[in-house]
Amino acid sequence: MSSMGGSADENLETKEMDARSVSSSHGQEPYVHKVGIPPRQNLFKEFQATVKETFFADDPLRSFKDQTKSRKLILGIEAIFPILSWGRNYSLTKFRGDLISGLTIASLCIPQVLDFNSCLEKQDIGYAKLANLNPQYGLYTSFVPPLIYAVMGSSRDIAIGPVAVVSLLLGTLLQSEIDPVANEVDYRRLAFTATFFAGITQAMLGILRLGFLIDFLSHAAIVGFMGGAAITIALQQLKGFLGIEKFTKKTDVISVMHSVLSSAHHGWNWQTIVMGASFLAFLMFAKYIGKKNPKLFWVPAIAPLISVVLSTFFVYLTRADKHGVAIVKHIEKGLNPSSVKEIYFTGGYLGRGFRIGIVAGMIALTEATAIGRTFASMKDYQLDGNKEMVALGAMNVVGSMTSCYVATGSFSRSAVNYMAGCQTAVSNIVMSIVVFLTLQFLTPLFKYTPNAILAAIIISAVINLVDYKAAILIWKIDKFDFVACMGAFFGVVFASVEIGLLIAVTISFAKILLQVTRPRTAILGKIPRTTVYRNILQYPEATRVPGVLIIRVDSAIYFSNSNYVKERILRWLIDEEELVKGDYQTRIQFLIVEMSPVTDIDTSGIHALEELFRSLQKRSVQLVLANPGPIVIDKLHTSNFATLLGEDKIFLTVAEAVAYCSPKLAEDP
Repeated sequence: MSSMGGSADENLETKEMDARSVSSSHGQEPYVHKVGIPPRQNLFKEFQATVKETFFADDPLRSFKDQTKSRKLILGIEAIFPILSWGRNYSLTKFRGDLISGLTIASLCIPQVLDFNSCLEKQDIGYAKLANLNPQYGLYTSFVPPLIYAVMGSSRDIAIGPVAVVSLLLGTLLQSEIDPVANEVDYRRLAFTATFFAGITQAMLGILRLGFLIDFLSHAAIVGFMGGAAITIALQQLKGFLGIEKFTKKTDVISVMHSVLSSAHHGWNWQTIVMGASFLAFLMFAKYIGKKNPKLFWVPAIAPLISVVLSTFFVYLTRADKHGVAIVKHIEKGLNPSSVKEIYFTGGYLGRGFRIGIVAGMIALTEATAIGRTFASMKDYQLDGNKEMVALGAMNVVGSMTSCYVATGSFSRSAVNYMAGCQTAVSNIVMSIVVFLTLQFLTPLFKYTPNAILAAIIISAVINLVDYKAAILIWKIDKFDFVACMGAFFGVVFASVEIGLLIAVTISFAKILLQVTRPRTAILGKIPRTTVYRNILQYPEATRVPGVLIIRVDSAIYFSNSNYVKERILRWLIDEEELVKGDYQTRIQFLIVEMSPVTDIDTSGIHALEELFRSLQKRSVQLVLANPGPIVIDKLHTSNFATLLGEDKIFLTVAEAVAYCSPKLAEDP
């Protein structure tokens, strides 16, 4: 037998069967006669392989095979703490790169985290920025979590700390439960509780190997969500940038712009605006220089720290704070105090903290995973996603007990870390040491730092999160993805962060359900001078076989789509019959279903095939199956559908099925 199949897999399988094939009276032999029903032990092995691929696709226990008990123990410890593995080969050359990159990201981190958590004066209306926490908590979060990640994480490039989107999300969710000004202590305790459960969520996803759950939030939805969050964050900075004292607590663009414009005549401070605009222009120019010349990456990295130093020095000399320029004032000095006793393990706030923690943890995990994968692919090394989740979870659990809130990977700082030549996670340790020195000795120096400068730093940092080029590409590739992108974007901008997130998740799930319940089907035709059958829409030169309709089902057939598959096949048949009737061609007598993409079938799917078989019988059309997989063929036999259909109508390839049908057509009077 030398016939070719409808795909590369078919060709390979056909060649493997050649030695065992015996031609039947029509020159072909039914599929089941050649390969038979897969033995039960083979099916069990295939089931084991399916489970393994689903939950253990990376085979995490491979390195433990054929090892002594002591070696397995060492490998187990190294799996939990990767630093023990790569640390043995650490060198002075690598440390030089990590030292430079660590100092660079520290210079970028410290000014940013001050604004992520800067709190205004108590007599103000109390809507502080993003996380609604005092600025020292941003420094705390930049000290402990990076140390934990450096020991347990597997990414060489990711820079850990507080990030704008997660800070905004956490602050918004927490504020909906507790007023951060009227009840500051409970608010802070709820923040630690949410951080604790965010870490538990992340760690459990890694331990149970359920990281695929974060993939339910599509790339398009993330692009829209991040862009909307960036706009929201930038709008929130207008309070400090314009020197406005009374500002709305809402985050939607309409409320914010109303608050800004209503205070234009009496609430804006021109000194603050001039200072903020000047340094924003400086920061954007520094970014432009870094973008034009990658060798000058350190210019935009060091620009925020230069802005903080110069503006602080200027305010101190001119006493601009006496003329309405708002300043940071007091940042608490010292290392992270313990917050174990502040976490809610009982009471009404426990459930609220758990709910907020899951949401914040998933978003933080999504961002960190995307960043880690991006830089791992750029440096061509493997990143263990499940280990990453455990590491991120552990650092947030420990962080919640040391006065930190949810930390994750920062794309801007990770990019700077990469450009600065980091070699390992030691760059995070270097950054933590710098933050430690800042907490111990330098916090009083930030007393006169103007809020306008911190606002300018954040605006310049988040502006790149609005990835309009990615949105345009999404529109060109997939219109449904673009709907998800824009839904998330407008949800965040015009409603709130949680509404935007809900829209993003809903549209992502809707797309999954649509694809599962409405699988693609295609009519196949014969490629000239071959025995290969392909989609006639993709290959216009492919020709239909007279009297035979060949349909490929591009999905497993389950309860969710079985009825649709049956109805779609019948609709194809009706359309084809009308076309044939109009052109006076040979009427359709055989319907071949190409089943190589059908990886599985359940009882509903088999029932749908039975209904299809009976419907075709009434139309005097014979049903023929081509290339069902081992799991599918076993279920067809177990359900007796193979007997109902006729085992002589199940073939290895489409070509063999067509060859079987052709003599039948010739015999038809």
